[in-house]
Amino acid sequence: MNRETDLILIMGVSGCGKSTVGMGLAERLGGVFLEGDDFHPPHNKQLMGAGIPLTDKERWPWFDNLRDEIEKALANSDKRPVILSSSALKPEYRRYLLRGYENRCRLVFLRGDFDLIHGRMQARQHEYMPASLLESQFATLVEPGDDEEALVLGIESPIEEIISELENVFRV
Repeated sequence: MNRETDLILIMGVSGCGKSTVGMGLAERLGGVFLEGDDFHPPHNKQLMGAGIPLTDKERWPWFDNLRDEIEKALANSDKRPVILSSSALKPEYRRYLLRGYENRCRLVFLRGDFDLIHGRMQARQHEYMPASLLESQFATLVEPGDDEEALVLGIESPIEEIISELENVFRV
């Protein structure tokens, strides 16, 4: 991996393609994929399914679960990269998720505009995340600053092109 990258966090608002890109990248790199949504506590899924945006109070237990899963995956990855998809909308969330891995991780931000992502969300089926919550995602989002050294990719390109671009960045 470039820069001795063991952990790749793919972040952005719901519907930007984090899961699809993460799965595709993990497949191409022979890595381990962690779908962040899989680790939400049931209460969070109930709230979002009812159209209620999460607050920090609900998000922090989810981030604790993600930290546990990152640690397990890295311990059992046999030097394969671990790719995590998570909205990680604020810098403090990203710092918490990546703490202790700063020299071994990369942050990828999938950026898109509201209308494009809203259209994608309306066209998909999701277990609990309705398109009506997208406004709250954008309201919470603080795009990565220069201090986070994020790789920022626009989502207007086809998914396969985005995955190929990331593969070129992370392939040894």
